[in-house]
Amino acid sequence: MTPSSQEHKTKADAVRLRIAIITVSDTRTPETDKNAQYLRPAIEAAGHIVAAYQIIKDEPADVARLLDEVDAQVLLFNGGTGFSSRDTTFDALSGKLEKTMPGFGEIFRTLSYQEVGAAAMLSRATAGIYAGKMVFSTPGSPNAVKLAWEKLILPELRHLAWELMR
Repeated sequence: MTPSSQEHKTKADAVRLRIAIITVSDTRTPETDKNAQYLRPAIEAAGHIVAAYQIIKDEPADVARLLDEVDAQVLLFNGGTGFSSRDTTFDALSGKLEKTMPGFGEIFRTLSYQEVGAAAMLSRATAGIYAGKMVFSTPGSPNAVKLAWEKLILPELRHLAWELMR
């Protein structure tokens, strides 16, 4: 690690973020939402704050509305990233993101391929920045949420936040 990289990491490690969990589903309830049941303790164990939790229907207007309404630095959307007629999360978010992070979706699909094979190409996982907020959108399967959090989001979250704040 270069001295500059080490300095970034040291400064980033002090960042404590307000994170929102947003489950996009026509059928899940707080009792059946395994993704929130996984993410809440994982976020808190990493030293961050769960600032909001919502389950919303897969309606583009609802997804887009939450980008403005939720008071958090990080929005974790799960669900609605596939190709069925009800999967509209990607469509609602992609038109709003001010900066995209193509590598997130690319690496997510690569890692997913190792678990689910060619079906990984059906995922429209995406990430980017909207109004100073970090936005991540993953498929709604518990394995996908866990993979994205543990392998991609958590390892770089503080660094990304630090980059956005400087």
